Amino acid sequence: MDTPPGMDSDMAKIFLVRHGQASLGVANYDELSALGAEQARLLGAWWARSGQRFDIVATGRLRRHRQTAEECLPALAVGRAQGTLVLPDGGFDEYDQHDILGAVVPAFRRPEELNAVLATDPDGPRRAFQRIFSAAFERWVAGRHDGDYAESWTAFRARCVDAILALAAQCASGTSAIVFTSGGPIAAICQHLLGIPDDRIADLHFSLRNASVTKLLFQPGRLSLSYFNSVAHLDITGRSNVITYR
Repeated sequence: MDTPPGMDSDMAKIFLVRHGQASLGVANYDELSALGAEQARLLGAWWARSGQRFDIVATGRLRRHRQTAEECLPALAVGRAQGTLVLPDGGFDEYDQHDILGAVVPAFRRPEELNAVLATDPDGPRRAFQRIFSAAFERWVAGRHDGDYAESWTAFRARCVDAILALAAQCASGTSAIVFTSGGPIAAICQHLLGIPDDRIADLHFSLRNASVTKLLFQPGRLSLSYFNSVAHLDITGRSNVITYR
C-alpha cells in the first residue's frame, strides 16, 4: 500500500489521527483521559523530532478531537511559513454510539444507564463496552434496520467520504494536512478507498488504536491509502500501557 520512497514528494499528504483515549465510564465520555492527553503529546513530540510540518489542520467538532489537537500541536511549527487553515468539520464527527446501542437496549441511549452496567461488569468497563458495542455495531452496519437509527451506516460513511474528498480538494501538490477525528470516520474512509465489504468493517474499525496515524496520499483524481493505524510514536516508549483501543 505504501508508495516507494521519493515517489510521493509531489502528492499531498493527509494524516488522519484518531483521538487519544477518551473517558469511558464517566459522565462525559467526550473528554480525554490523562493517558489520552499523554498519547497526543507523544505524537506531537515524535513529529517534532522528524521535522514534520502541516499546512492544513482540521478537526471534527467533538471535544476529544479538539483536545487531541491541543495536546499534539504545540510541539510542532504548524503554520509558521504558510497559514494554517483550521476547520472544525462535522463531516469528521464520530457516529452516535448511544443511538446505536439504544436501538438494541433503549436504556443505553442514556449514558448514565450504560455506565452503571459497565461499572459492575466482571470483565471491567472497557472490555464490557467492547463486547456490548460490537453486537450493536454489527446490527447497525448490516443495514436491515436503518429506520431505527438517526444516521444509517451508509449515510455515515457517505458524509465521512465527502468530508475527506472536500479536504483533499484544498490540498495543493506537496502540502500536508492533518485531521483529528475518531475511529469510525477513519474506518469508513479506508473502507471506501480499499473496497472492503460492510461485513468486514468491524474488523477494520476495532483494530484502530488511540492516537494512531493513518496516512493518505492525494493527487488530482486519486486518493489512496499509504499506511494504516501506525503507533510508532507510542511503541518507542517501550510502555505497553500507552497502547489502547478504548
